[in-house]
Amino acid sequence: MRKTTGWHVDGPSTTLRLTPLERRDLRPDDLAVRVDFCGVCHSDLHAVNARDGDHPLVPGHEFTGVVTETGPAVTRFTAGDPVAVGNIVDSCGECAMCRTGQENFCHAFPTLTYGGVDRHDGSTTLGAYSREYVVRDRFAHLLPVGLDPAAAAPLLCAGITVWEPLHALGVGPGTRVAVAGLGGLGHLAVKMAVALGADTSVISRSADKATDARRLGAQGFIVSTDPEQMADARDRFDVVIDTISAPHDLGPYLRLVSMDGTLSHLGYLGPVTVETTDLLIGRKKLSSAGSGGRPATAAMLDFCGEHGITADIELLPSARVNEALDRLRRNDVRYRFVLDMSDLD
Repeated sequence: MRKTTGWHVDGPSTTLRLTPLERRDLRPDDLAVRVDFCGVCHSDLHAVNARDGDHPLVPGHEFTGVVTETGPAVTRFTAGDPVAVGNIVDSCGECAMCRTGQENFCHAFPTLTYGGVDRHDGSTTLGAYSREYVVRDRFAHLLPVGLDPAAAAPLLCAGITVWEPLHALGVGPGTRVAVAGLGGLGHLAVKMAVALGADTSVISRSADKATDARRLGAQGFIVSTDPEQMADARDRFDVVIDTISAPHDLGPYLRLVSMDGTLSHLGYLGPVTVETTDLLIGRKKLSSAGSGGRPATAAMLDFCGEHGITADIELLPSARVNEALDRLRRNDVRYRFVLDMSDLD
């Protein structure tokens, strides 16, 4: 087994502690990656809080780093290559979803970067809040030249999550897009929609993010708590990307969708209730998406490399991971924390 260190939580505590970790010896198609930067996702916070206490947890599933060693069957990477890895590190490779490049929807369930089950030995995967990660080469991607590796790390979760619906819904020049919620997902959705050529607006609960929305390239801004502004925007948008992470009523956002348009619900993964008439009037559609397969992730990275898109981040040494999680709990970040793992050397 390979030795490394990382931040983990066990027992009843929700405080992460530095501890020695073990990684598997390289299989023929594995890469060993020195983790340089790892984004702090809202799902990391949820995983820490939702643990049953029986199993140690090492979070982290959006990271960039450098290949340090390769298995004998690896041909796409060599030591020294800068790479990016997201929240899926394996899949069955045989089901209909895997065959179409949507490993994120694997019928046998994809192996998650942390808290997943290794398909070979049944062990629980440990995430990238650590200095090294061992990953199957098919699930690593070359990091495009010119992208800041720290600011690129969140592209591997937040970025691909919003790219999937934007791409699937054909967003481009002439498309009217609104992004609800200007957080970790939302700010990247704005950047991507603008780069795709869409007429892009932001919907937020208060006016204090209007300046940021315009800086990110949005042409319009709607305050969702202002009934007059919401009424004026009725039936305006072809696509509404809903990145709000808390439970909320979808009705007001469906009413902003135009005839035959789509509300893509991404931020909140719990149960929702929808009035049928909010869909019926205007033949509107409600959809969702989550993560992405290997082809979509590669396309997203290429697009971001071409357009210089990265996340707006606050970079912290990994020793401040508990501070990052606490501030994330209070929504005190614009727009993504990233941990610098070099302090683990």
